[in-house]
Amino acid sequence: MPPSEKAPGAVTRMHVGPRLSEIAVHNGVVYLAGQIAEDSARGIEAQTREVLGHVDRLLGEANSDKTLILSATILLSDIANFAAMNRIWDDWVEPGHTPPRATFEAALARPELLVEIKIIAAQAG
Repeated sequence: MPPSEKAPGAVTRMHVGPRLSEIAVHNGVVYLAGQIAEDSARGIEAQTREVLGHVDRLLGEANSDKTLILSATILLSDIANFAAMNRIWDDWVEPGHTPPRATFEAALARPELLVEIKIIAAQAG
């Protein structure tokens, strides 16, 4: 099989670390690890904007984009931030391409983290 072809059922991983990969692709489906803000000193809107920027970049690396999102899971450290997070989400998401989504309040890995977003998307044709 030529190197440019993948074996059926093969998994491609990108940004592989000792604990997790940022991206896994299998059978045309892109799975992103939960994305968090690097600048966790900022508020919910800035953290959400940064996280969605990470999502855009990673989806692009995996031959996908936000119009191809199949599912989004959003974790908030405080559900009181729901409306503020939604303002940023609503500006970011493409009209007519709003994905199925669930939002939960959860204790995140560090107390200064306010939002984590996990995405599953299709690859572009």
